[in-house]
Amino acid sequence: MTFEELYRIARTTLRPRQLSRSSSAGSVAAALLAGDGNVYTGVCIDTPCSMGFCAEHAAIAAMVTAGESRIVRLCAVMEDGTPGAPCGRCREFICQIDDENFRCEVLLPDWTTITVDELLPRRWN
Repeated sequence: MTFEELYRIARTTLRPRQLSRSSSAGSVAAALLAGDGNVYTGVCIDTPCSMGFCAEHAAIAAMVTAGESRIVRLCAVMEDGTPGAPCGRCREFICQIDDENFRCEVLLPDWTTITVDELLPRRWN
């Protein structure tokens, strides 16, 4: 699966909405290609007390729930349609889910790709 296809899937997953008076969801969406060829998606949940989570975390949770752990490619899309790199917390989370995930390719805002290893050269594990 190409990054263009992952981008389209992530873009269609975007559905920004207010959940409650203080929490929102869907302003960032992610699509990942897992090792077995399946695609998993997720959206961010933003809460005022830091209990929310990133779209990448949601997609990874869906993948793990389905019994997979290796990520081949990852694409996150911001509300304005721009691809975005995972935050530091997500980069570390990706690496800790599977020992091979440092090889995961990520789409950057300039439409180039990079590995998680290049984004996080001194990972915790």
